[in-house]
Amino acid sequence: MQVPLQISFSNMDASDAVRARIEELAVKLERFHDRITSCRVVVRAPNRRQHKGKLFHVSIDVKVPGRDIVINREAPEHQAHQDVYVAIRDAFEALVRQLEDTARQRRGEVKSHEEEPSGEVVKLFPKEGYGFLEDKVVGEVYFHANSVPNDGFKKLKVGAAVRYQAEPGEKGLQAIVVKPVG
Repeated sequence: MQVPLQISFSNMDASDAVRARIEELAVKLERFHDRITSCRVVVRAPNRRQHKGKLFHVSIDVKVPGRDIVINREAPEHQAHQDVYVAIRDAFEALVRQLEDTARQRRGEVKSHEEEPSGEVVKLFPKEGYGFLEDKVVGEVYFHANSVPNDGFKKLKVGAAVRYQAEPGEKGLQAIVVKPVG
């Protein structure tokens, strides 16, 4: 790691083995983001007088251009954190996820969630349990009563605006989920 790594211990004696593990994990961080400007790790044990249920807290503060990433791994319900190495591993795994997200954003690779297509109900056959909706882009789309959640087929009316998810069917596009808008 090009930037000096700061490691500190709180409520516990410094450990060369723990320090070595943190240094090993910190060196690998550059694979996930190549512009880390600082990294500070604090390993904290609970109060020295506490003997049972001693769970370690690990915080990592990393700076990259335009962003500070702070990880605080304190999981009182997570008994695995009685092992300092597990607490350190979990904190670094969370940090890696954040660094990967930051690097993707920097490269412009942020996922965009496409909006579901929309249309309006144009034909309903309540006794037969199906209908058709019209999408201005793809045309007419078949849907079955079971495609409308919460028994909503009974409430649909011709002209109702809907959003839908579709897949190819035997005779064209078939909506597998139809949700009324509003």
